[in-house]
Amino acid sequence: MERIIKKALTLLSVYYAYTLEYRAEMILWVLSGSIPIIFMGIWMEAAQGGGFGLTPVDFARYFLAVFIVRQFTAVWVIWDFEREVVEGKLSPKLLQPLDPVWHHVASHVADRFARIQFALILVGLFFILYPQAFWLPKLSNCLLFVLAVIMAFTLRFIIQYTFAMLAFWTERASALETLWMLFYLFLSGLIAPLEVFPESVRVMVMLTPFPYLIDFPVSILVGLPVDVGRGFWSMLGWILLFLGANRWLWRMGLKHYSGMGA
Repeated sequence: MERIIKKALTLLSVYYAYTLEYRAEMILWVLSGSIPIIFMGIWMEAAQGGGFGLTPVDFARYFLAVFIVRQFTAVWVIWDFEREVVEGKLSPKLLQPLDPVWHHVASHVADRFARIQFALILVGLFFILYPQAFWLPKLSNCLLFVLAVIMAFTLRFIIQYTFAMLAFWTERASALETLWMLFYLFLSGLIAPLEVFPESVRVMVMLTPFPYLIDFPVSILVGLPVDVGRGFWSMLGWILLFLGANRWLWRMGLKHYSGMGA
């Protein structure tokens, strides 16, 4: 256990130092995740006329929470892995006594620590400009929110890493992520809370993994009605499903891999 912890801390420290070398780029990535703030303005204006069941303040809190969740669940592993396979950079990592996935995990986790300071500045600026949206969530909601965000990141990472396995057979595995992103935008709660969806549509969407990536943790934090038990069990089920597919594709892909130096 001590050796595992030491290896984990070493990986995190290395990738954290690497991330800090590009502070200006980090600021741009944080700002690029502020798209929910744009939709916040649109929905707040639309809510002035009522009919959505949510007030302008509710929309403000919702999309602020979306911004926070997005900062912790951003994933780019498919592009990194695709480049490693295509350029043959995966070969030396296969010689290490460590699954290459942990390099990507460490990179993503280190990024969370690096970007949180910039995200907090933007959150503070938001409350200065819109103080009526300030609220203090219940402690129980905060704890459930943290757990939901961790699971949402895990699910998002495993889904994208599973798609990345297709790089063993095609040079454009990231094209599948682009297609997936279209459904992610509309069904995850990124551009609109699921609360404003028709009931029949909402029931169907809840059968997919999309709402658990954003809408579920956000609803917990802001206090919107949500089936907490069903949400966590659904997330666990999707994680296990994609994890199984990922490990199978990994084994099949290694047999097919013919990168430079493999």
